[in-house]
Amino acid sequence: MMQISDEQQTKSDVALFQLAFRPLFLCGGLFSCIALVVWGLVLNGHWSFSPYGGALFWHSHEMLFGFVCAIVIGFLLTAVQNWTGLRSIHGRKLLLLTLAWLIARVAMVVPALPHWLVFGIDMVFLPLAGYWLAKPIIVKGQMRNLFFVPIILLLSAANLLMHLGVTLGMPELYQHGYMSAIWLITLLMSVLGGRVIPFFTANATATKKVDGKPWLEIAALGSTWFIFVLFFTGAVYYLSNELIGGMLIICAVFHCLRAARWPFFKTLAVPLLWSLHLAYWFIPVGIILMGMSYFTDLLSISTAFHALTVGAMGNMILSMMARVSLGHTGRKLVVKHAIIFAFGAVLIAALLRVFGVLINSQLSLYFISLSVITWCMAYGLFCLVYFPVLTQPRADGRAG
Repeated sequence: MMQISDEQQTKSDVALFQLAFRPLFLCGGLFSCIALVVWGLVLNGHWSFSPYGGALFWHSHEMLFGFVCAIVIGFLLTAVQNWTGLRSIHGRKLLLLTLAWLIARVAMVVPALPHWLVFGIDMVFLPLAGYWLAKPIIVKGQMRNLFFVPIILLLSAANLLMHLGVTLGMPELYQHGYMSAIWLITLLMSVLGGRVIPFFTANATATKKVDGKPWLEIAALGSTWFIFVLFFTGAVYYLSNELIGGMLIICAVFHCLRAARWPFFKTLAVPLLWSLHLAYWFIPVGIILMGMSYFTDLLSISTAFHALTVGAMGNMILSMMARVSLGHTGRKLVVKHAIIFAFGAVLIAALLRVFGVLINSQLSLYFISLSVITWCMAYGLFCLVYFPVLTQPRADGRAG
């Protein structure tokens, strides 16, 4: 429970800048739709697009460091208020952080800007957010939650690698940064999923919380950490395909065993829960597919990664945004029918992008285009339904 007095709560701020989830969820969700519409038009040959780094770089970079990182930072800078009982950034500081994110998105598509300037502008957001996340955690001495600050710094390092790849003309370097970032965000989802899914499930279903088995938690998270380190350091490029594929499949098995202990079928009447459970299941699915891609050329690593990005990240982000936005604006944790439809749409987007392409690769462009459409339906509905929630004061009259 938070221990923040009414005096500490600054109610004079514009509602949109009361807490980080408000502007960053709204901007991130809307941006994902814009970015994917542009990408869909480019893929289908309807638009000639020459952003910083090229269209493929822009798509991979912006969906990770534009969309995903906006939501991650919005969530963490909101959660830190609950963890510490200290007021998180709001008002002018939050406006500054949001502008840092927004200016970077614009800079990425302005061709006249020199590369070094785009590079510098885009590198501001994550370190600034990490600083404001670390302050209250250090003040309260909550070393357990300080874990998230190095995660942000490592994300910044992956972003740096991507930009260096463009600046130095080394595509393999920005691909290295991209893959490292995906693994790091997968690790973050694994940690957060293990914290919140059993807790939310127990509360909503009035059942006993499933405590993690220590050996399984260590195995699932430890193997994910290990694989991230292999990718981030580049050690993965010096190992045999069979060894990498085997390690990935073992890691996926641990995640399957972990998720299987959480009572999914008891959550079917609660959309905010089944959407989270299904999102987590895409983590082992993506890792298994990635492992298989090292054994056969019939399965591309790109398709496997999209199980983690569109599948795990896309579904988990939408579910968590819907929950956090309700809970932190003093509303009941009950979603509207349009959001239930949105949960279904983003799930379909993931299935089309991953399994549609796997089943019939000749129709890849068709399945990718349908995936873009269903994603935009899902996140467009979120922005439409949650716009008043995110831009108006809390329902209970408190600040936040």
